[in-house]
This record gives sequence, structure tokens and C-alpha cells, in this order.
Amino acid sequence: MIDSQRIKHIFITLAKIAGVFLFLVIVAFFSFRNMLLQKALTKITNKVKTDYAATFSIKQAEFTGIASVKLTDVSLVPANHDSILHIASIETGIKLAYALFLDFRLDDLKVNDGYLNLVSDERGRNFDAFLRSKNNDVEKETDNKPSSKNIAKKAYRLISKVLNFIPADVGINNVALKIVDHKQHVSFNMQQLVLNDEQLESFINVSSAKDSIVSETFNQTWHIKGTANPHKKKADVQFYNKDTGHVQLPYLQDKFNLVAGFDSIRLKLDEVDIDNDELNIKGLASTTNFIVNHPKISSKDVVIEKAEFDYLFVLGSNFISLDSSSTVRFNKVNFHPFIKYQRGPDTTYQFNVVIGKTSAQDFISSLPEGLFTHFKGMEAEGSFSYRLDFLYNENNPRDLVFDSRLEKEGLRITKYGEANLSKLNGDFVYNAMEKGRIQRSIDVSYDNPNFVPLDQISPLLKKAVLTTEDPSFFYHRGFIDEAFRQSIIKNIRKRKFARGASTISMQLVKNVFLTREKTLSRKLEEILLVYILENNRLSSKERMFEVYLNIIEWGPNVYGVGEAARFYFGKSPSELTLSEAMYLAIIIPSPKKFMWRFGKDGQLKDHVGRHFQSLAGLMIRRNVLMQEDTMGLTHHISINGPAKGFIKITADTLVNDTLLFDENGLMLPGDEE
Repeated sequence: MIDSQRIKHIFITLAKIAGVFLFLVIVAFFSFRNMLLQKALTKITNKVKTDYAATFSIKQAEFTGIASVKLTDVSLVPANHDSILHIASIETGIKLAYALFLDFRLDDLKVNDGYLNLVSDERGRNFDAFLRSKNNDVEKETDNKPSSKNIAKKAYRLISKVLNFIPADVGINNVALKIVDHKQHVSFNMQQLVLNDEQLESFINVSSAKDSIVSETFNQTWHIKGTANPHKKKADVQFYNKDTGHVQLPYLQDKFNLVAGFDSIRLKLDEVDIDNDELNIKGLASTTNFIVNHPKISSKDVVIEKAEFDYLFVLGSNFISLDSSSTVRFNKVNFHPFIKYQRGPDTTYQFNVVIGKTSAQDFISSLPEGLFTHFKGMEAEGSFSYRLDFLYNENNPRDLVFDSRLEKEGLRITKYGEANLSKLNGDFVYNAMEKGRIQRSIDVSYDNPNFVPLDQISPLLKKAVLTTEDPSFFYHRGFIDEAFRQSIIKNIRKRKFARGASTISMQLVKNVFLTREKTLSRKLEEILLVYILENNRLSSKERMFEVYLNIIEWGPNVYGVGEAARFYFGKSPSELTLSEAMYLAIIIPSPKKFMWRFGKDGQLKDHVGRHFQSLAGLMIRRNVLMQEDTMGLTHHISINGPAKGFIKITADTLVNDTLLFDENGLMLPGDEE
């Protein structure tokens, strides 16, 4: 048995050997470290030249401490293009305690005087080579075979590595990000950034100009201040204008015609953790007086006074989601969103929104200024709760789930805003709009000789219009869920807005109370106004249909059924035949293109006849017509009114049918939404 003295002697000997070995390693390191550094830099330089056709150079590189390095005049220049990077000096060091275990972490970082320059001009983009994959033969995963790798774990390791690499002590002075997009120049000059003892503060001078960087057209200094601890994966920073005023985001207006800005933004990261093979990222984001303006959103500035977002993002092995515990606070309204994308074998998209019991007045007063102009001044009583469920499976698109539910408690509108929906029940003036301008003012009353009461309109026309535009108009409350479902399915398949789900109620509200501009604002107002109109029974269906038939556009400067019957046929609406009624019904989507349905002989083309037969068959199946009612149905109708002068009868004025009609003779989308 070995005694304790012998064991002690063995450990002492091993310690001496280890000490000598460590000493020799340190001596070798200090003797050859500059050579190793130069060798590493040479390797990087050659790799950049070979892989990216660019020149990477460092004027001087030297050790300034045991594990500290200083680099001088660092630059990166792609072949035949502008320089991407130039830094006057970089000083950094690594933490030896971690380096011994091959975990490289920076101890500090000092960067002075430089720029990152991203240029897009007639020669292309100076950074394109660095975006291309070096391996074009990377095996792609099939949609039906999700990766066996745990994406959540991989993402967590990557995030941890990046955050751990950020030193606790950072100092950056006069380093700019420059963006040149042809004639547009934008510069984000970080005058100073300091991270020390978890305190973060930065000043960024932002300028933009057209044609010349010197001739500035925009200049602000942004201030970022807060706390950050990258190693603990926590941060809480605020972003605002150094001077009093609004933070404006440059470049977007000239590039995308988008104006955006805010008073302040707060970004908070509370947790980055992995649990049961799922990566959780939790935090908060908030903004005050956020402003956005874009022609597709609204014709006015949209202002969100206060918004807050408590988020929890979850990344699994084959999905990413915004957890339902997340909360959006929007002025006085709170709601819980849930969003999930899951990969194959069944790729699904899921979206849910839950609004708990909410005061109706709080909801109205929380609507963003500029987005719901016609609700300004509206007052309401009671409360409501709401839930929307959406689920789309790429393999089973017809099983799409679209379920919208609203529960009311004493909900009642007590005062209307700019859109006084009750005016439908009396006489009013309708302003027909054309490209944002008033085309004509139409008196919707019995004093107008062109106004036709509902009971004096041919039943055949009423039936035909209902069949083509909104068969369930007299039964629904403004919306048709199945139409929404089919519209969504088709739009997803076509990857564009190929089909709408507009009802007569929606068309009526759009024409009478709103403009015809194709903006998000107008569409959202339309939906809410239709809901209020229909669910509060502010007007009868008969009156709504009567107004609709008397104001809709039916041709060039032709509005209402009274003008339409005389414009095309020289008769009153009560005298219309089935063929004439069908003709008027099918031209509603694109009334100004009516003349292209006629051939050079002045008669309707044959495909319109097929359309008539198809429409008649549909009306018979829905018990709107009897079989005997369609006897004598023909597309050879006589245009006796002023419309005759619009019909082109020479061959050289005709367009190819396929430009306007599909193979079934149905009108393709044109002026309609």
C-alpha cells in the first residue's frame, strides 16, 4: 500500500512539471505571438481575396498587453467598387480565463474614427459578394422532411455566443454607417457609444441628402440611454431625440414614400433561455406618439399616442410563435395576440386575437388619429369582447379556419361622428367621387326625377343584381363569413389580392360615407361602419338596397338605375327585360368598360351570351327564377340610348377579349376592388 508521503511527492513532481510546461508555453507565446498574429491576418487577407474578390488590409497590428491587440488603419475594399470599411484604430483584448477553455470573449473594445459604407449605384452593390453563399451545393431540406437538428438549441447557442462576445466595456467614437442608394445619401454617425458597468449611452448624428452628402437636407442627433448586460442577456434602453422634438426616420420617404417617426421608443430584454428544447425570448417594447404616413395606409398622418408590447417569442424544433401570454396595450385597449408558423409535414399558419371585456367608449377613443377619421366625435355605451381565430394549412387550404366572434353587453352608439349613418333614412346629397374629386352631386330624394323607388324597379333587375353582387344581402349582417374564407384562400394561392368579399352593405357605406381611395384606413373604417349600421339596425335592408341602386355607377357619368335604364335602353327601370336586367347586373364591377363587351356589329359578344346562360342557371338553382322565366333569354339586346354612341363598331378599336374576360366569359378584375 502506497503511503501518504509518496503520494504527496508524486503530486509535487507533477505540479513542477505542469509549471515548467506552462512557463514554456507562455515564453513561446510571447516569443512568437506577433508572428502568429501576422500569420492569422495573412490567412484572413488571402481568404477575403479568394472568396470575395476584395482587399482586406491592416496597416499595423501589434500586441499592447498580455492579451490585448491594437489594429491600425483597417480597411475592406471590394474589387471595382467603393470601400466598404475603414477604421482608424481598434483596440481589444480577450479574457484569458475563458480562452483557456477555447471560449473566446472580449474583455474590452475601443473603436475610433471610421465608417461602414454600403453603396448601391449603377455598378451594383459593393456588398453583394459578401451576401452570396460560398457553397452552392448545400443540401436543402424538403418540405416533408423537417430537419433533425434542434433549431431552438442552435439558435440559443448562436445568440449566447454573440452576446458573450460583446465586452462589458465598450467605447466607440466617430464611427458612421453610410448608406448610398444612387442619389440618396444617409449617414448614421455614432459620435459616441459607451458601455461601462452595465450603463449604456450613445449619441448618433443622423443626416440625409439627395445628390450630395455635403448638402444636407435632414439632420438630427439621436440619444440612446439605458442599461445592458450582454452576458446576462438583459437590456433596457430608450431611444429619443437629443433635442426637443420628434425622431424622424430618414431615407424611407424618398425610397418607399413612407414617413415614420416617434417621440421615444423603449426596448427591454428580460430573458433569453431554453426550456424543454424551446427557446424563449421575453421582453417589452413601447413607443409614444408614433407617426406613420403612406398613401396605402391613409391620406393623413396616422398617430398612435401610446403603444406597449409585452412579448414572449418561442422557437421550437420546427416552429416559431408569439405566445398568447403576450399583450398589446393600444392607448386604452389591451389584446392578446397569438401567431405561429409551423413547418412540415403540414406547414401551418395560425393567428388568434383575443380582446377581453372592453368599454366601447375606451375602444373608440383609442382608435388612432388619422386612421379612423369618420369616428371622431363618436360616443358609445356598454362594452364588448372579441375573438378572432385563423388557421391555414398549406396541404389542406379548403379547411381554412376563419372565425370572428363579438359579444356585446349593452353596446349602443349614443352620438355619431362625421359619418352619421342615420342619414340613409332621409333625403341627402351623394357626392360621386372620381380620383379623389367630386364628379357629380346627386340628390337622393323623390325631388330628383332620376330617383326611382324600390317598388318601381323591375324585379328582374333586383334579382339579377342580388345574384351577382350579394345573394344573401337580406339575411346577413353586413358580412359573409364563407365569402371571407374563399377570398382568403384564393388570395393566398395567387399570392396577391385576387378576390374580395365585398357585400352590398360594404359597397353602400364606401360610396355614401367614405372615399374610394384604396387605403388601409378606408377599408378599416368601412368594416366598422358596416358593423354599426347593420347590427344596430339603423336602416332597413329595403332602404339600403334602394339607395344602393340609385347611386352606384353604371357607366361614364351614369349614376343610379334611373339614369342607367335610359342611358342604355331609353326606357324606365320598371320596363327592363330579363336580358337587359342581366346586362346591367354584369357590368356593375367595371361599368366604364361596358363598350368592350360589344362586337364590331354593335351586338354583345358571344361570351356574354354564355355569361347570361350561366347567370340564369344560377338564379334557377337558387329559386330566384323559374325555368319558364328564361324563355327567350338572349344577349342580342338593342342599345337605344346615348350609350350607343360609345360602342366601338370598327375592328381596329376592339381589344382582345382575353384582356378583359376569362374563359367563361366572366369579367376580369378592373376598376373594382
